[in-house]
Amino acid sequence: MDFEAEGLLEGLEGEARAARTHLLAELVAEGVSIDELRAAVAEDRLAMLPVERVYSPPGPRFTSEEVCRISGLDPTLLERYQRALGVRVPGPRERVLTEHDLEVARLVRGFLDVGLPEAGILESARVIGLAMSQVARSVSQLVAEAVVSAGGSERDVALRFAQAARVLTPMANEILDRAFQLHQLELLRSEVIGSAEIAAGEVRGARQYAVGFADLVGFTSLGERLEPHEYGAVGERLGELAAEIAEPPVRLVKLIGDAAMLASRETQPLVAAALELQEAVAGTADLPELRVGVARGIAVPRAGDLYGRAVNVASRLSAIARPGSVLCDRAAKDAAGDGFRWSFAGARRLKGIEGRTELYRARPPDSDRAAIQRSEAEGPAGA
Repeated sequence: MDFEAEGLLEGLEGEARAARTHLLAELVAEGVSIDELRAAVAEDRLAMLPVERVYSPPGPRFTSEEVCRISGLDPTLLERYQRALGVRVPGPRERVLTEHDLEVARLVRGFLDVGLPEAGILESARVIGLAMSQVARSVSQLVAEAVVSAGGSERDVALRFAQAARVLTPMANEILDRAFQLHQLELLRSEVIGSAEIAAGEVRGARQYAVGFADLVGFTSLGERLEPHEYGAVGERLGELAAEIAEPPVRLVKLIGDAAMLASRETQPLVAAALELQEAVAGTADLPELRVGVARGIAVPRAGDLYGRAVNVASRLSAIARPGSVLCDRAAKDAAGDGFRWSFAGARRLKGIEGRTELYRARPPDSDRAAIQRSEAEGPAGA
């Protein structure tokens, strides 16, 4: 094939031209079409073609209609499942689906056959899609930085990417599988299905939770002073600290830019984790101060997240807490017990919350009593 005549070497000279010619020849030998090569060069992603073929190797290809006919899955459900995962939905006669896609369709059909509800399957797919998108982005960035920083030609980078994918994929599968098992084990221990649920024939949705929101002070304004990569690193650092501190029964529910949400069925460990996170952030020179709100009450677990009054109250408390403090509602204080030093922080009406909420600041048991008295003299939270 005359790569120059096809316009695939335009603008390249010397070693760069030779390296691309070699890479193009290898890709053609592996069965990559000229149309794929033209598209990859036009989109400046030629170096990605070898790793794409690791994740989607040559083999039989199916249309959506064929996958549904073989697996017995309804075409509409297959499309809804693909959309829930966040992947591209091909046309019904577009021959791009692989044997792996066919196996997934068979699994979904199997889930339905054993009685799992369609709505629940799609909800789980949305959670998996979101989580895997974040995992893939994080791992890809890590690998890309390592591969590109090693230098070399376009071909060198392409081959290193492909080799990294071959080595890392089995390792990642093992890590993800074990992480899933460990999280499932913790959920089985903490989210108990007891005799009441068994007798009723359903799992209760709403349960009592302690919920904490940790919010970096002035995070938005930092964006005006920091470079984009420095700004992102601030949120990442909070996530690192929160993940390190959130040990069972406390779990890190999610990260939202400048905030972390923690939850636990037990209140004392959550308040202790909030104080530990506050101390860790205070001891980190490159992070702004932290405000933490903790509330206890009804919440409903759904799609890996939590919803309900406890979540709303905790969010409101983090918004009015003084920088460097952990502000709790009365329910959280009472449930956490006497293992902390408490100071009354007044009662306030919180946006969207009925009535006035009694507020208390939590401190470690060995905190300075004089500091607590000074804080009480300063007035209620947010004053």
